Amino acid sequence: MHRRFIRSAGTALATVVLIVGCGAMGPSGGKPMGFFITSTNPGKGGDLGGLAGADRFCQSLATSAGAGNKTWRAYLSAAAMDGQPAVNARDRIGTGPWTNAKGVVVASSVADLHSANAKLGKDTSLTEKGEVVTGFGDAVNRHDILTGSRPDGTLAVPEPGKDTTCGNWTRSDGGSAMVGHHDRKGTNPDPVANASWNSSHGTRGCSVDQLKMSGSAGLMYCFATN
Repeated sequence: MHRRFIRSAGTALATVVLIVGCGAMGPSGGKPMGFFITSTNPGKGGDLGGLAGADRFCQSLATSAGAGNKTWRAYLSAAAMDGQPAVNARDRIGTGPWTNAKGVVVASSVADLHSANAKLGKDTSLTEKGEVVTGFGDAVNRHDILTGSRPDGTLAVPEPGKDTTCGNWTRSDGGSAMVGHHDRKGTNPDPVANASWNSSHGTRGCSVDQLKMSGSAGLMYCFATN
């Protein structure tokens, strides 16, 4: 009787350890996921509830994918406003390395992420579910990813009276946001901008419909900071 209890307790403990250990893994197992594109928009286009709301959305999707034990941040820049300084996307995401849902390391550090060596592209910039996001040439193009940033990951400083962050991610109409091409393809005449995963062009507005006009579903990049 005593031996049977010990064996059962040991089996239960092993099961708990296995469940906890798998919790940080991506959908396909392997290395822990530390990067993904959101599979959907919260529902209000460029209004993400500010940076804090965007971070919460990243965290909730990561949790749904079994990676909620990490701290997640949205790769978004924000302009100086109401006495608060400008925020650069590159300063919000930790130090790396970052692995996608299939176990592929997309960048080893912040510097690597913003270099030609970064492994971001249509086949590697996957959602939290491990799915490919449709892009240029597909029936539905969703390759415009919200960033508000320049290629180096700093705020895309707008011209006077212009907007690059949908009002610091609080506007669901009008305005504009800088987006990147997750597939590094498009029709931008500038070949450098076309290939930029984080900074290609501005949107036609910040509503769901206005974002669609330029090939965006209001998706964003999420990175684990730890």
